[in-house]
Amino acid sequence: MKTIGNFLFKYRSYTPLPFLLLMILFMNPTLTSMLAGFLLVLSGEIIRILSVSYAGSETRTTSGVGGSNLVTQGPYSVIRNPLYAGNILIYSGFGIMSNSLFPYLQLAGVLYFSLQYYAIILNEENYLRNNFKEEYRIYEAHVMRFFPFPKSLPSNARSNLKFNLKSGLISEKRSLQSCFLTLAIIFYFFISGVKIF
Repeated sequence: MKTIGNFLFKYRSYTPLPFLLLMILFMNPTLTSMLAGFLLVLSGEIIRILSVSYAGSETRTTSGVGGSNLVTQGPYSVIRNPLYAGNILIYSGFGIMSNSLFPYLQLAGVLYFSLQYYAIILNEENYLRNNFKEEYRIYEAHVMRFFPFPKSLPSNARSNLKFNLKSGLISEKRSLQSCFLTLAIIFYFFISGVKIF
């Protein structure tokens, strides 16, 4: 699983392509699907921006799992993997906006990305346990991977990083560009009424 997790971590920017290709091929957006899906995309992107505003640009690396800080503030105080949760919301939102093969593509997408991120998370957790030891053990005991049921985090496990929205937006630039491009494609299909299949 470690080898798979490392591979998926390195190429995680490209793993959405099969999902996005199927979405484009079977695009059939409606006003309802556009609005409902957009709310999910927006929620996911807000979670990502808030997360990287604490975690910084280290989240953009593809060279290998790592990090110089254990971030336990902001979205990280609610779930341990807010960036991946945000991604799942974004991809689900795109799937709903496109109304492609509804609901099968959307359900398959959630399963696909959940399994991918699970493999990556196992590697990241191993790194964090080895590098942050007791601090991470306390954090892990109080905040769940994906579901927001946090217990009050003791002060000795709280990070003291500054929230930097400007840095977060700069770090999120590539993701925002991909997001806007995908939104533009979906809007084109919605406005033009073009169908490939």
